[in-house]
Amino acid sequence: MVATFSLKRLYDWFGKQVHTPYATPLLLFLFFIEAIFFVPVDPLLILYCIEDRSRAFYYAALATLASVAGGIAAYYIGYAIWESVGTTLVSFLFNQQQFDHAIEQYTLYESWAVLVAGFTPLPYKIVTLSAGFCKLPLIPFIICSFISRGARFFLEAGVIMIWGAQIKECIDRYFNLLVLLFTALLILTFRFIR
Repeated sequence: MVATFSLKRLYDWFGKQVHTPYATPLLLFLFFIEAIFFVPVDPLLILYCIEDRSRAFYYAALATLASVAGGIAAYYIGYAIWESVGTTLVSFLFNQQQFDHAIEQYTLYESWAVLVAGFTPLPYKIVTLSAGFCKLPLIPFIICSFISRGARFFLEAGVIMIWGAQIKECIDRYFNLLVLLFTALLILTFRFIR
């Protein structure tokens, strides 16, 4: 109960930030790092859209641009890590034949992997870092990231544009339950990935 109370205070604080000059930089920063580190940002976008529904698509566009830019940064981080620890890590975890097969499969389905991870609750950072790690082509990665992240964020903004008042009332009324459901979704997602 204490954790949900703290999250409610954080939720309220972020809601107030929408009406400050720091709203856009905060949104850009969090969506940028979300592609590198795991930061659940969808509730932030939803909150921004609820607080200022007239700018919902603007926030979705910013979220898309920042997320894809973060994805490109993560791609290059994964690319750089390969040079320093990649071969050691591969030889520790797999034999070369298994690794070559995994790369072949990832290369075969790379666009689908990026599209699925970019749109679903799967952590986007898994695909961004591994795409660079596996040295997949950058341009298709960027295009698929724009499609999937844009579709996800603009869908959220569109839903808020239509049902924003009811959604805000629902969030305020069932905040604790929604936090528990979101936490359960995160746990299930990580169990699925493992």
